[in-house]
Amino acid sequence: MTTIIDEMVAAARGCAFLLVGNRVASQYFDFSQRGLVGSFIAILVATAFSAYLPMLIGLTPGGSVMRIIITSALAFALQVAFAALALRQMKRLDGFVPYLVAENWATFFLSVITAILALLGFGGDIFLIVVGITMLIVQINIARLIVTLAPLQIAIFLIAQLVAGSIGLLIVGLSLPVPPETAAAVLAQ
Repeated sequence: MTTIIDEMVAAARGCAFLLVGNRVASQYFDFSQRGLVGSFIAILVATAFSAYLPMLIGLTPGGSVMRIIITSALAFALQVAFAALALRQMKRLDGFVPYLVAENWATFFLSVITAILALLGFGGDIFLIVVGITMLIVQINIARLIVTLAPLQIAIFLIAQLVAGSIGLLIVGLSLPVPPETAAAVLAQ
């Protein structure tokens, strides 16, 4: 019986293989019910880590912890819903659980690595571009190597997720406006 730590180590290898596009990536993820639960634990830890890290290191977060958690939860729910819808339209719902497991672990590791690099002083526009490109590569390889979609299906799948994320941000932006002091601080920079 594997522990969550064993699962995390294996998933780290799988994510590394996803990043370089190696076809063996899927062998490192547990697509069972237990593996799905483990990946959800990872995404919850990543969300909490991202929400509370600024306060733990003495910084003022760009928004409230609750706003960060709500934004993350809404974006995640919409992404999952749109992914399921896209896979259903492609008649590939068999790839839904493998997608969720790989996506959750990839998000976990990318969040942790990004936070560590930010703590070490990396940041700025170039850093965000590198993180964005890394996310795109991993997303493409999850669709290609884990869900085994064809090139046109990959494009549709990624567009569906992009639309979901945009809708999520729009909903949060309209329902939870940025506090005036945060907006003033951002504008002052």
